[in-house]
Amino acid sequence: MKPVWVIILGWILLVPRVGAARRVSAEEASFHYGTFPPGFSWGVGSSAYQTEGAWDQDGKGPSIWDAFTHGGKGQVLGDDTADAACDSYYKVQEDIALVKELHVSHYHFSLSWPRILPTGVRAEQVNKRGIKFYSDFIDTLLKSNITPIVTLHHWDLPQMLQVTYGGWQNVSMTRYFRDYADLCFEVFGDRVKHWLTFSDPRTMVEKGYETGLHAPGLRLQGTGLYMAAHHIIKAHAQAWHSYNNTWRSKQQGMVGISLNCDWGEPVDINNPSDIEAAERYLQFCLGWFANPIYAGDYPQVMKDHIGKKSAEQGLEMSRLPTFSLQEKSYIKGTSDFLGLGHFTTRYITQRTYSSYQGPSYQNDRDLVEFVDPNWPDMGSSWLYSVPWGFRRLLNFVQTQYGDPPIYVTENGASQKLHCTQLCDEWRIQYLKGYINEMLKAIKDGVNIKGYTSWSLLDKFEWEKGYADRYGFYYVEFNVRNKPRYPKASVQYYKEIITANGFPNPREVENWHLKALETCSINNQMLATEPLLRHMHVASEIVVPTVCVLSILIAVLLLTLLLRSHG
Repeated sequence: MKPVWVIILGWILLVPRVGAARRVSAEEASFHYGTFPPGFSWGVGSSAYQTEGAWDQDGKGPSIWDAFTHGGKGQVLGDDTADAACDSYYKVQEDIALVKELHVSHYHFSLSWPRILPTGVRAEQVNKRGIKFYSDFIDTLLKSNITPIVTLHHWDLPQMLQVTYGGWQNVSMTRYFRDYADLCFEVFGDRVKHWLTFSDPRTMVEKGYETGLHAPGLRLQGTGLYMAAHHIIKAHAQAWHSYNNTWRSKQQGMVGISLNCDWGEPVDINNPSDIEAAERYLQFCLGWFANPIYAGDYPQVMKDHIGKKSAEQGLEMSRLPTFSLQEKSYIKGTSDFLGLGHFTTRYITQRTYSSYQGPSYQNDRDLVEFVDPNWPDMGSSWLYSVPWGFRRLLNFVQTQYGDPPIYVTENGASQKLHCTQLCDEWRIQYLKGYINEMLKAIKDGVNIKGYTSWSLLDKFEWEKGYADRYGFYYVEFNVRNKPRYPKASVQYYKEIITANGFPNPREVENWHLKALETCSINNQMLATEPLLRHMHVASEIVVPTVCVLSILIAVLLLTLLLRSHG
């Protein structure tokens, strides 16, 4: 990803040349008051590696992220690890109480593959303590009337599979994933009815096998990510077929995949090459995984571009692997619903990259991304608030993939590192804008079944460590018991859920005021925390010291007393 200053500079240089970037229509700019369909499912999410901690406890095996974060300096900002993270492994009851506090109807979380299968291989070892942990967790959610939506794999591959087989570079991973999925269906499927095989596999393979910014930290440019994606798509299909053939009739659940994608908007809507580039951006992002599942093969534009560049680079075969006719048929239709993650938008323009620059996913796309410097900056270098892009992406998905049922599986905004205020008004504005554009998409006819806001807690954010905070609840990571504090957005999101949308202007404005009042009280609590902590530390030191001194003085007095009587 290019540095943001390059993107912004490019945008500033580009705007006068293009003449006029696309204007947001009056309809898109206007706020839509109304409610969501009855039964719409509201939720909040997290993932195992980012929150659980207990990285080597109760029989859990190491993951590629454990190896990555322990592997040396500079892998993660601040050399942070997720060894403890939010301590959610030990704070299940407390965290589910926070989920209940939000009044959500579902909780989207992931299972840790190495916590269930320490080596990743079912035939070698099944960790019963790991299974009991998740089984109890699911039971507690259901007792609280919260539906579990469960991801099988959110990036934390068992390290032994990486060491022994090369991870997702090896086709044998499809078998091991199917065995793992089968075990999860067997032990949890009587209670879990919404399964996701993978969460955001595009980022997983791009940063894990192309740029090396994520575990396993490989830089197999222009080749590794396509091979990893190829095997992930096959693994997804195998898990879906296994559920369909063995478990569906008994358990009556659904299996899908969660794909993340930003919206790509042409810089100049009157320029055919920009329109094609924006379409290509979406196909390389979303279509890469969705097209095989819904249409049986990779998008034609991916096959054309990667094939052409591969030939120019002197390769006999395309760097994009191919599916056999049998595989295409096997993969097509393997989704009961589509999980869709979305955070922001980019302007896209055409730019042809020479094949002689070497293999690269970025160069294969022949485009460049820009942001509008007027878009609100959420705190992360890549995330800008552009709500109208969400509606466009949802409509694109509906038309592109035959009107699938959609669950929005990730949508949220991060907080700046230095900002520890709980009055996250900017997140309230982000939630309001994005949820409202989703409501407009439903009015357009898009079949959206549920929405998951990301995320429940501040947590470990991969290569960013603990610098970016996405949580509704602020976590004080520097305190031993990692206390949680509600941000203003908790109150605001709760109001949206209770009303099932946005009933009228006066009520929505009242939500805003009420949320900010609540957070000012919580801010005072947070401000007193260091004082209470120092008092606690002082008491831990002073009380034992006073006790010891008292005993010593008593012994001394008793000794003197005995001597005087002697």
